[in-house]
Amino acid sequence: MCVIFDNGSRIYIHSSVLSEYNLKEGMNVPTEAVKEIAEANEYRKARERALYLLDGRDYSFAELYEKLEASYSEEICMEVCKKLAEMRLIDDRRYAEARARELFEVKRLGMFRAKQELRRRGLSDSIIEEAVAPYEDEEDAFARLEQLVERKYERYLTDEKGMKKVKSALLRLGYSYGEINAVLDLYDLDFDAEE
Repeated sequence: MCVIFDNGSRIYIHSSVLSEYNLKEGMNVPTEAVKEIAEANEYRKARERALYLLDGRDYSFAELYEKLEASYSEEICMEVCKKLAEMRLIDDRRYAEARARELFEVKRLGMFRAKQELRRRGLSDSIIEEAVAPYEDEEDAFARLEQLVERKYERYLTDEKGMKKVKSALLRLGYSYGEINAVLDLYDLDFDAEE
C-alpha cells in the first residue's frame, strides 16, 4: 500500500506492517514513527527475500548476509540473519557438513581445496575442522584419489606430457604432491626414466 505524506513524499508499505502499526487513512504519524515503520517494512522485505533464497538451497550465515547486504542495510541484514539462525533455518554446522560431503564424495576434492572452498563460504575454522573430520582418514583419501584417477585421468597417463597434465589437475583439486605421487606409483609409468 502506498502511504503519502503531507509533503507529497510517498513510501510503499506492506499491509501486514500497516496493520501492525494500526495505520489508517488520514492519520497523523509522528516523524519518529515513520522511520520505525519504514524500518519494519524493510525488515519484512529482507526476511521475505532471505526465506525465498533459503527455499532454493541452504546458505551459511555469511553467504546469506552477503546476499541480503546487496539490497538492505547492514543492521537489517544482521537482524534477519540472527533471527533465522535462532530459528535454525541457517545452521553453519549443518551447512558445512553437507558441503563437505559434496566436496569430498561428489566433486572428489582434496583436503586443501575442500577447506579452501568452505572458508570461501564464510565458515569459521572450527566448523570447517568438524565438517572435514570424517574425511581425514588417509586410507579413505587415497581410495578416493585412486578412484578419481581411474575414472577421469587414467587415459591421459600414456606419456610424460599427459602425466604432467594429470598432476597439475590433481594439484588444482587440492591434493598434495605426496598423495598424487603415491597414486601414480600404482601405474607402470616407464617414461619417467627417459628424462
